[in-house]
Amino acid sequence: MRSTPTSRGRHWDGTPHTPARRRALRVDATSPSRLLRIAQRSLCQACGNRIDWHPTPTQQTIPLHPAELPTALVPPPHRWHVASGVAHHADDAAPWCRIAHPALCPAHTPPQELPPALGALRRRLALHTRKLLDTGLFTPQQPDNEQAPAAPCRPARPVVQLLYSRYLAAQPIEDIRCVAQTLRRTRCPHPVLSPHSTPGKWTLLPAAFHHTRRQLALPAADIAVYNLGHLPYSEQMRWRTQRCPAHAAAHSAPDLALAEWDVFDPLLHHAFLVTRLPEASRPYR
Repeated sequence: MRSTPTSRGRHWDGTPHTPARRRALRVDATSPSRLLRIAQRSLCQACGNRIDWHPTPTQQTIPLHPAELPTALVPPPHRWHVASGVAHHADDAAPWCRIAHPALCPAHTPPQELPPALGALRRRLALHTRKLLDTGLFTPQQPDNEQAPAAPCRPARPVVQLLYSRYLAAQPIEDIRCVAQTLRRTRCPHPVLSPHSTPGKWTLLPAAFHHTRRQLALPAADIAVYNLGHLPYSEQMRWRTQRCPAHAAAHSAPDLALAEWDVFDPLLHHAFLVTRLPEASRPYR
């Protein structure tokens, strides 16, 4: 029996010797989001179920339930729609919509207006959380308002003021990492705080800010804030988009992660308020 001859450029099973060149994904210049993927997948730190992080038109992020739901089952205040990777809190008359994960999270108190069908979905998520806990695959983390305050000499989650707003960082200032993609398709390892750029200034400022609308008493009078307001607008935008100086100039480079900023609320984030300036020996003063 004579075997079928193979070409010189292929293996015996027909596969090529050299793999085909992969197409490089690029972000369109008019795209409202610079994420290379439509969503940033993660796990809820409170229940362990999967969530999809989407940016919103206000440059914030919202954790959405990964599956679409019939619009008729979701009350209007809880309807979200995703367009071009951006989540919009509105009703576009589509038969399907998304819902924010906190409304279904078993670790939170459910809203009273949820219908029975969503209550059944919430119970299934709770059952999955129980399985993860029983098998030791998940350990819930404490909410931000129950964590111990950070050491005054080096805030673990510092308050940063830029673009006339205040944000709570996810890491210390010198550990904030660039979110852009490198040529090797990995996340950039360089920090946002570059030694060749003008740093911010640690300042004691009142905890109340002009956008604070709550009337409750604030937990502290003056707090340590890493102020970037004296920098040029381009530098403040570089910090807001969480990019190193090299990738801030490379507009074609997409993002592999979302910028890790939380809009600062002195009442919600009171556990991270620091009432004295960090030590002068720190390199990011």
